[in-house]
Amino acid sequence: MVQKETTDHVCSWRFIILLLLITITCFGSLYNSLNHLSEVLNNAKDPNHMFAFLRILTTSDGTLPPFHVFIGFLGPLLGISLGFDAINSEQNNGSLVRIISQPIHRDYLINAKFVAGLIIIVSLFFTLNFLFVGFGILATGLTPNPEEFLRIIAFTLLVILYVSFWLNLSILFSIKFKQAATSALSAIAVWLFFTVFFQILINIIAKVFIPTNTTNPNHALAYKNFFLKLINIAPNQLYNDATTTLLAPTIRSLGPLSYSQTYGAIPSALPLRESLLIVWPQLTGLIAITILCFAISYYLFMKREIRA
Repeated sequence: MVQKETTDHVCSWRFIILLLLITITCFGSLYNSLNHLSEVLNNAKDPNHMFAFLRILTTSDGTLPPFHVFIGFLGPLLGISLGFDAINSEQNNGSLVRIISQPIHRDYLINAKFVAGLIIIVSLFFTLNFLFVGFGILATGLTPNPEEFLRIIAFTLLVILYVSFWLNLSILFSIKFKQAATSALSAIAVWLFFTVFFQILINIIAKVFIPTNTTNPNHALAYKNFFLKLINIAPNQLYNDATTTLLAPTIRSLGPLSYSQTYGAIPSALPLRESLLIVWPQLTGLIAITILCFAISYYLFMKREIRA
């Protein structure tokens, strides 16, 4: 069943179109970053200038966003396209009853839908990231050190986790709604809300509730931390925070710091383990919502009454 679902995805026009879109935009970002890379590496004021291959993923001259920003924008669309008609299309075609009537467990179907989408996501993003590394080696003549390579692997796993969340969310909507168009619009609406409108809503709330004339720095810090927690409800914010920390080893905190916390700090790169500890709440949040979406989808599908 997994092989059949994977073949259906690979041969579908929507996957081919999204694959071409992601590939073209990512290679455009690669070309842009390689043209700008020598200037970045020669900038001694940049604390991350020694990490050439990480800078390939994050460098931009302003004409195109960097690679990780493109992935954060187009990755959810890929996940949604792989799952928005996973169940309801089978039901509308009449094939769902025939599949369920076979001597197999019912959960094999939803498991196969998720695993097939996951195989596509893993294959695509590991290929893209390794192509980036390969072109970086050819263009610069340098090789990534073990720290950079492990950070790129961690970034790839983070992207897979992030896109898998949107895959599970779209599968959930495909179970909940009978029409594929409705489930697709619902998933895209959630994506647009968190990508565009959620930040605007938080900024409006912050302007209303945060006092502008406070003289107590502890109160100002408390308000900032509170609204940072609100912003972290958005999956794309969790992805952005984790990505920024993994690809920029000099980042030591994702929130505001007081003078006493920064006093005496040495501006050096953190090891990967310390960066993972910083973003562990973000990683845990993404893992939790991904598992939650799949668990709800699994429960609704197993309890669903399927008729001819």
